[in-house]
Amino acid sequence: MTEGHTPADGPAKLNTGVAHNARVWNYWIGGKDNYEIDQQVGEHVAGMFPIIRDIARADREFLGRAVRFLAEEHGVRQFLDIGTGLPTADNTHEIAQRVAPDARIVYVDNDPIVLLHARTLLTGTSEGVTDYIDADVHDPEAILERAAGTLDFTQPVAVMMLGILNFVLDADKARDIARRVMASVPSGSFLVLTHPTFDDEVGGAGQIPAMEFWNENATPPITARSGADIAAFFDGLELLEPGLVSCSVWRSGSDSPVAVPQYGAVAVKP
Repeated sequence: MTEGHTPADGPAKLNTGVAHNARVWNYWIGGKDNYEIDQQVGEHVAGMFPIIRDIARADREFLGRAVRFLAEEHGVRQFLDIGTGLPTADNTHEIAQRVAPDARIVYVDNDPIVLLHARTLLTGTSEGVTDYIDADVHDPEAILERAAGTLDFTQPVAVMMLGILNFVLDADKARDIARRVMASVPSGSFLVLTHPTFDDEVGGAGQIPAMEFWNENATPPITARSGADIAAFFDGLELLEPGLVSCSVWRSGSDSPVAVPQYGAVAVKP
């Protein structure tokens, strides 16, 4: 266990003997909601691919910039965050409701420890709504049906899919999930997405052996994709500037941000 911290006792399906992505990711960004096995696997992966902690932080910072951008500049008041992971500082609802207290946010994940923490930590403003759905990205219809209890799908929705489609190993199925979700939201909605890549130009070659180790020692299995394959998730949508780039570069406000092998983009549904 992490020193000085014990994650809440979970349901029977919580497996603390196998490293899990949500908890390892939490470990990489400095969180305390992880177990010894998560730390061991996280350290081994970081030894193979030291930039992984930078990727984790860059992905989190991208989320903050994207949510603020959509809430402030595009007036988005509804967010569907699929694959939220463990709650940490500046979650989607906190960023959105800081801009617009009446914003409505639905989180989606299916890891039992995420569910436990989401129920206790993901509380928002009295003017807005924050909800959590225990569901799997592989079943988008169930996600949409249950999210409709909180979100108004006649009004624009920002669909957040940060680091989630990389757990859908079949490329056609991953594209179909993105297509089906975006088909269910109205014109003026947005897709916000990040995804790991093996493209050399952003330093992605090292992802491959690290992911092979991960798939042998942790769950769920993961895959990286080329920039071209990741761009296909945005088919039928209009990418906003600066397009599909390293997530650390996207509207970073820095003169020379260091690129990480994790692409990010925001696109609008025409």
